[in-house]
Amino acid sequence: MIQTFKLTIEYDGTGFSGWQRQADKPTIQGELESVLGIILNQKIALAGSGRTDAGVHARGQVASFCADTVMDPRRLQKGVNSLIKHPIVIRECAIVSNDFHARFSAVSKEYQYHILNRQEPCAVGRNYLWHIQTHLDVDAMNTCCRYMCGIHDFTSFENTGSPRRSPVREVFFARVEKQKDSCLIFTVCANGFLKNMVRNMVGTLVDAGKQKITPQAFERILSGKDRTLAGATAPARGLFLTQVNYAGN
Repeated sequence: MIQTFKLTIEYDGTGFSGWQRQADKPTIQGELESVLGIILNQKIALAGSGRTDAGVHARGQVASFCADTVMDPRRLQKGVNSLIKHPIVIRECAIVSNDFHARFSAVSKEYQYHILNRQEPCAVGRNYLWHIQTHLDVDAMNTCCRYMCGIHDFTSFENTGSPRRSPVREVFFARVEKQKDSCLIFTVCANGFLKNMVRNMVGTLVDAGKQKITPQAFERILSGKDRTLAGATAPARGLFLTQVNYAGN
């Protein structure tokens, strides 16, 4: 019996070469396909909602696959979580309609980027944030966030190699929030993202936070459609894919 499964996945991307399967490097997709193949005794091809880069983490990555099995999804979830020997956890496993596809059925995705903004670094959790000693102007950063909301050509925040038909995306919301522990969290939700788009946004937002550029200059960078105008790519370790949204959920 052919069934389609939807997985919600959490992982620490520190030791992986990203999501996408590679022949000679450890990846999230590769590790999961291997374990699922053992449990289900068949070759499994996972479709992810999108590719996360090397070192990027996820709390809510979604993947789907088809398998000829009558196995209960809860039992499958427990089996994967007990067998896998890496920092990957299946948080949810469900049987869905056969026309569901983790990537093509998604309507939006949400990312968060974590910045520790204080003089002292941290010993615990340093693989999950970007430490910046210079004080960041959060108000200026949020003004920049308002400029990026809406439908725009995001070429200025796109690294080469994007698998896309168009650089136009719609950002539904973007904001920077200051936490009590000197941590800043940038949250962005859009109908899609270009290669390194979030990390390039963060790098340019940090320039605004350091007052190297004004919010008005940020707007000109966005409208300039030129990657050389924007800031450096922020480190992968601070980025989390937090949620993938589908119609009806």
